[in-house]
Amino acid sequence: MTLDQLKIGKSSRILEVRGRGALRHRLLDMGLTPHTEVLVRKMAPMGDPIEIRLRGYELTLRLDDAKNIVIEEV
Repeated sequence: MTLDQLKIGKSSRILEVRGRGALRHRLLDMGLTPHTEVLVRKMAPMGDPIEIRLRGYELTLRLDDAKNIVIEEV
């Protein structure tokens, strides 16, 4: 399952961050690292972007970026 499939209010744990080059490094730099717990807080009216909570802060991600984050539901 990937982060873009997680429903509002659900928590999950990151298993893997996919992608290549600058995209992968950018996601890792934002704190999206394996074993980190995330919670989907909000979704834009059209579904893109989503707002997640991790490591004590909120982060907004585009769905295309969220598809690169493999998760397991907690």
